[in-house]
Amino acid sequence: MMSFLTQPWPWYVAGPAIGLTVPLVYLYAGRKWGISSTFRDVCAATIPSGLDYFDYSWRHLGGWRLTMAAGLMIGGFVAALTGPGDVAISEATRADLGGLGINDFAGVVPSELFSWSALATVPGFVLIVVGGFLVGFGTRYANGCTSGHAISGLSALRVTSLVAVIGFFIGGLVSTHLLLPMLLGGGM
Repeated sequence: MMSFLTQPWPWYVAGPAIGLTVPLVYLYAGRKWGISSTFRDVCAATIPSGLDYFDYSWRHLGGWRLTMAAGLMIGGFVAALTGPGDVAISEATRADLGGLGINDFAGVVPSELFSWSALATVPGFVLIVVGGFLVGFGTRYANGCTSGHAISGLSALRVTSLVAVIGFFIGGLVSTHLLLPMLLGGGM
């Protein structure tokens, strides 16, 4: 039983578990599910009033999103107890990233890109600060995050979520094959 908790779950277990969670949230809470909505509720509960975006009655949601956020943090803590481990990356991807100067695969993220020393470089600043801003802006502009659109929106057959998910994939491909090599000096 313990090995089931300490090893990554196979896709055929994790996928249906995520897929079944969405209808349960709709049935139980009657609400859409997504991390950006939860983050907005946390901000509305903790940030002093004055910003229109956070000025709404978050209490009427019954606290279920805040409970979900607590569950995510507890889940992250439990996952950290099992040790960081190496992320499973194919040899072809390791070789491609090695060509861009990324060779540290010992943790969850490569330290060449995500560390305090990397933040002091132009590529690190662009990836961490500018990328973080663009993710936040995109989430607000798209009225939801990747998990909200891809899991909740698609299960509700929303066309806007389908368009958003297609945009996420196109953006990911452009970032991976064009922007990252240009930023890290690997050409195009």
